[in-house]
Order: sequence, then structure tokens, then C-alpha cells
Amino acid sequence: MAEGEITNNSSKEGVNENKNNKSCINGTDKTSEKKASMKDPETFCCLLQPGNADSSPDYIGIRRFLLARKAESSSYRRLDWRCKGKGYVAYRNYMRRPRKWEKLQTPSRSSTPGNSGLWNSRSGSFSHLFEAESLNSSKDQRSGSVASTNRSSSLSDSDRPRQRGVEPAYSFVGMHCIFDQCKAAVLKFGHMSSDLLAYGTSDGTLVVCSVSDPPSVLKQLNGHSKDVTDFDFSSNNQYIASSSKDKTVRVWELSKGLCIRIIYEVSPQLCIRFHPVNNNFLSVGNANKEITVFNFSTGRIITKSNFDSEVSSMDHDHTGQLIFCGDAQGCIYSASMESRTGALSRSHRYKSGNKLKCPVATVQYRSFSLMTKGPVLLTCTQDGSLSFFSINLESQGYLTLRCSLKLTSRIHPIRASFCPLLSHDKGEYIVAGSEDTHVNFYDLTRPKHTCVNKLQGHGFPVIGVAWNHGENFLASSDLYGVVIVWKRAKTK
Repeated sequence: MAEGEITNNSSKEGVNENKNNKSCINGTDKTSEKKASMKDPETFCCLLQPGNADSSPDYIGIRRFLLARKAESSSYRRLDWRCKGKGYVAYRNYMRRPRKWEKLQTPSRSSTPGNSGLWNSRSGSFSHLFEAESLNSSKDQRSGSVASTNRSSSLSDSDRPRQRGVEPAYSFVGMHCIFDQCKAAVLKFGHMSSDLLAYGTSDGTLVVCSVSDPPSVLKQLNGHSKDVTDFDFSSNNQYIASSSKDKTVRVWELSKGLCIRIIYEVSPQLCIRFHPVNNNFLSVGNANKEITVFNFSTGRIITKSNFDSEVSSMDHDHTGQLIFCGDAQGCIYSASMESRTGALSRSHRYKSGNKLKCPVATVQYRSFSLMTKGPVLLTCTQDGSLSFFSINLESQGYLTLRCSLKLTSRIHPIRASFCPLLSHDKGEYIVAGSEDTHVNFYDLTRPKHTCVNKLQGHGFPVIGVAWNHGENFLASSDLYGVVIVWKRAKTK
């Protein structure tokens, strides 16, 4: 019996010990669960990241292990992050902060009812890490809060934060719609239209869409056998004229979706424009180093003007008395045009000082600029050289270079465009595609770090950009054929 008692007592003690052990185990389980919950989901993403095709299995294993350790360690730093209305850039800078950065900071003033929701003012050497916000996040813009006017919200090419107190230039709500039926090469919105969009494709198709809710494809104009190099709407959007590498010019009646005129030429047709005043005139630049003016009602040639190289891009002024064009050698020309007869004559030529001669991909005219207080011209060459000219209308379109910007070198003819004027106290903005799959916004008034915003969504080089008439939609097309229509945030 004694042995039995001893056994029972020992069993009781064992039960107590088991309870204690269970409680300890439960405690450790809870802590382990907390630690597990603290782990970053990126750990699993890092573990599943594939290696290169030529990598050895040992290298892949070590790489995944190091990436997992890195993701796990960063999760503990994220536990200390408090949003407080700050954006992604402030969070990223917080994650990149140096060690013992708190000792380098000076105490910030406490939040008061007057500055609640705003950034705490910091005078430390790392205060700039908390005073930047990406323009892509337009939360404050949509809500119209006072905080958005006191917060810096623009980024440079190197994502360097700016000082506080600068209002954002352009912010977007997001993607409005996407078209990916065919491979787009060039795209434009209709004249005086906010929802009529068309894009030419590399298979010769011209697609006409509506971006109003719900977005839809209205017409598919088939006729060209090769790439559509350019097209233009008539002033009333009743007709579309298109040029192609198949050496033809076609005029389409949009309401019926029919080709009403075909003009055959001896060389590829590269750019085309309706006359802004007399829509019966059609100016076409071709690979035969000339601009031909047609009467599209009859198909007859009115006049021709020769240039030094193939004409790659062109644009009219608002009066129709001037044509500006660029050639394959990087030269910009001004030509006078008689609005009644269509007679064309060369006036001036601007020759770039670059040793590398590249085709001009963009020539765009604007009747007024804040920088020059007059008409201006924007040009962009294939090597990424962007130029901004003032125009002297009294001297038959004489061009004066005001500023230039060298972007990254490019392989494809990527286009650029003026951005809508924001107000009289802001700079001159342009938007351009890029081969890094981004849509970039630049401020020409800033000598350094001119990139103020980036739109990310394409998976291939962005080659075309276009604004609608209402300036609330921006369309961009990439090399693979995806057309994204971005909706701009409303500003007060």
C-alpha cells in the first residue's frame, strides 16, 4: 500500500508537473505564435523566388536563405512604424533609416488641434525622410484635406524627397480602363472630345474606342497592310486620316466605319495632319524627304516641299499658317502654308548640335506657355533628347531653344506630350513614355531632378502618350500593345 500511495503521490506530482509544463508550453506556444504572426509574408515570397537558369543548386539555396532572413528581420522594424497619415515614401525612408537614428533627431513639437494630421516638424539631419509622399497615392487629393497643401509630394528621378510646402503637380486616381485587343503603335484622343480615343496598330488596324462608362470599342478600321505610322482626326471628328508603311494614305468616315479615299504613294507615309482651318487639306510627311499636301476630297496633290531627310513627325500651329516638322537626322523645320491655296514653302531650320543623329519622334505645338508667354514647340528625338522652343510668329516661325532635357537613351521612338496647364504660378510640365515601363512627368523649370511623378502599370516600354480634351484622362500605350487610360485626380 505504501508503494501504491507513493505511486499515487508521484502520479499526482507528475500531473502537477505536467500542468506546469503545459502552462509553460502554452506560454511558449503563445510567444511563438506571436513571433510567427510577426513574420513578414514576404518571407514566403523570398523562399519561392526562382534563381537564374545557369545558377547552381547551392547558390539558389543560399540566396533563398539570405532573402528569407532579410525579410524576417525587416518585419520587426515594421512593427515600430506608425502611419499617421503618411505615405509610401515616408514609410520606405523609415525602413532605410540609419542605425541609432533616434539619437540624431531633436524632439519634435507636440501635435495641436491646429496641426493635427499634419507632419510633425523636425529639425534633425534626417527630417527629410519623413517629408515626402508619392504622387501616385492621391488619397489626400481626393479628400481635399488641408494637409495635402502643406506636404511635399513630388519625386525626382532618383526618388529624392523634396522640401515640405510644395503642392503636387499631377496625381491620378488610378487606371480607368485597359484596351489590349491589338498591338498599338500610336494613339490620340479626338478633337474637342473627352471620351473618343483611337489607336493605330502594327498590323494595320485602326481602333476607335470610347472611354466613357462603360468603356467600349466602337470601330475597327481595317485596310492597311502594314504598320499604321500616324493618324489624325478632322476638326469635327467626322473623319480620320491615317498613314502607313504600306505607302498609302486612307481617309475614313467614322460614323460608317468605311474608307472613302485611298491615296497611293511611292514611299512609306510616316506622319499626317489635317489642316486646322481648312479640313480639305491633308499634309503628309513621307520617307521620300518631302511633305505632300493633298486635297482629300479629290485625292489630288496640291503641292510638295522637299527636306534634307525623311519627315518623321509634324504638327500645325493653331492658325494653319505654319507647319513644324522633324526629320530622321534630328533637324526641326518651320514651313509657311497658305491656308486658301495650300501652297507650302520652307522658312527656317534648326539643326541640333548632337553628333549622334536620331529621328524626331515628337513635334507638338502649343499656343501659349507660362515660361515664354507665347507659343512654344516641344520636340523629342529617339535618343531621349527633349527640346523646348519659343516661336516667333512674326518671323515665319523662327525657333529659339529655351531649354533641353536629356533623358535616358532609347531604342524605340518614344513620344512625349505637353501636360495641361495647372495654374499661373506653376511650372511647365510634360509627360513622356520610357523604356523602363513607366510614364514619367517632368517639370522643365527645374534644372535638376525634373521628374516629378511616375505612373507604373505597363510591363513593356511605353511608347505613346496622349491627353484628352477635358484633361482628366491620360492614355498610354506600350510596345506589347496594351493601352491604359489613367484617370486624373480632381484638384480644387
